[in-house]
Amino acid sequence: MTPGLLIAAPRSGSGKTVITLGLLRSLRRQGVGVQPYKCGPDYIDTGFHRLASGRSSFNLDSWAMDAAMLHGLAGEAADAELIVAEGVMGLFDGAPARGASGNGSSADIAALLGWPVILIIDASGQSQSAAAIAQGFRTLRPDVGVAGVIINRVASPRHEAMIRQAMEDIAMPVLGAIPRSPALAIPERHLGLVQPSEQGEADRMIDAIADLIEAHVDVPVLQAAADALPALPPAAYHCPPPGQRVALAQDAAFSFTYAHMLSGWRAAGAEIIPFSPLADEAPDPVADAVWLPGGYPELHAPRLAQASRFLNGLRSHAEGRPIHGECGGYMVLGQAIIDAQGQSHAMAGLLGLVSSFAERRLHLGYRQARLLAPMGGHNSGAPLRGHEFHYSTVVEQPDEPLAHVTDAMGVPVASSGSRRGRVTGSFFHLIASAT
Repeated sequence: MTPGLLIAAPRSGSGKTVITLGLLRSLRRQGVGVQPYKCGPDYIDTGFHRLASGRSSFNLDSWAMDAAMLHGLAGEAADAELIVAEGVMGLFDGAPARGASGNGSSADIAALLGWPVILIIDASGQSQSAAAIAQGFRTLRPDVGVAGVIINRVASPRHEAMIRQAMEDIAMPVLGAIPRSPALAIPERHLGLVQPSEQGEADRMIDAIADLIEAHVDVPVLQAAADALPALPPAAYHCPPPGQRVALAQDAAFSFTYAHMLSGWRAAGAEIIPFSPLADEAPDPVADAVWLPGGYPELHAPRLAQASRFLNGLRSHAEGRPIHGECGGYMVLGQAIIDAQGQSHAMAGLLGLVSSFAERRLHLGYRQARLLAPMGGHNSGAPLRGHEFHYSTVVEQPDEPLAHVTDAMGVPVASSGSRRGRVTGSFFHLIASAT
């Protein structure tokens, strides 16, 4: 198996994403074929990974994916020289209950695939105490190996020297020490980082991060630390497509698609036909199915409400063929979206859903679903695993529920999705079929 590294941290906000981006770009500059991965359910970081590395980034999730699927996805790096995976939250953080092959933590992925961990420690407000953190993370799980640390947000040479000495005292390799810098900041919004497609300077920003990484991290030593468990026999991961020809909405309003899902559809022989609702494009009339992914339709609601070719194309398709919308796509299939200012914008009206951002409320967590009707290539009764993350509230939802949905602990949640004829929608984003 291609050797890999997992970039992790004790907590969110330590600098995992920017350091991962800098490493990906630095390695690419050197001509290294580097394959990115992202632990957990995240769409936006993977978009930055692709920009930095030139390769699609795949999500790995031990709560939603079984071991065979994870090994199959790791096989996507067969033509790469090195894997760099970015962790999620803190190294050991995950769901309160075990799922398909773990609790969704980055540590599960490191243990299952044999990738050494590079621990990013934010040195703000501490010095020698950073060594105690590193030592604890090194010893908590014997099946997870910490190969070294990168100290981030170092205040001064003296600050760095104190931390390096403490790390030397516990024999913890220090692979880099990065000073505080405005270059290590990426604009954010309510669901995470602002998408790279919306940042004209994103490529220049990643180059600046890579410059800092090359100046303050021993990239060759880090690369030499990569490892992996022996490869298992090839295992395909199964992502049934919603049709032979799938019209897929793709633009700034509809960008939340998992690379493993699209790869699985293509492997099953499906043709993916992209179109842009924001450009007022209708789905291709030859498509067997339409898939509206999540994204930020609330930021573009007036424009979508005026996209008559797009909305009429959806209505025409729905007369005899299936449409599915996830989260933002689900909202657009509904009657209306109410924006943060309380203004209502009419949508496709194929479902009765009215969603509102006037009173934001966070809905976040893993979801287990059992379908009550066919949806996107899955039969009625199929068990699915996914994730929900949005701030909208439901004002109206008069249609039949799409699924019986619970959280990671098996507690029922209200986000059941909707169905009307062959049109379906859900707030949960599908990650994998459950067994």
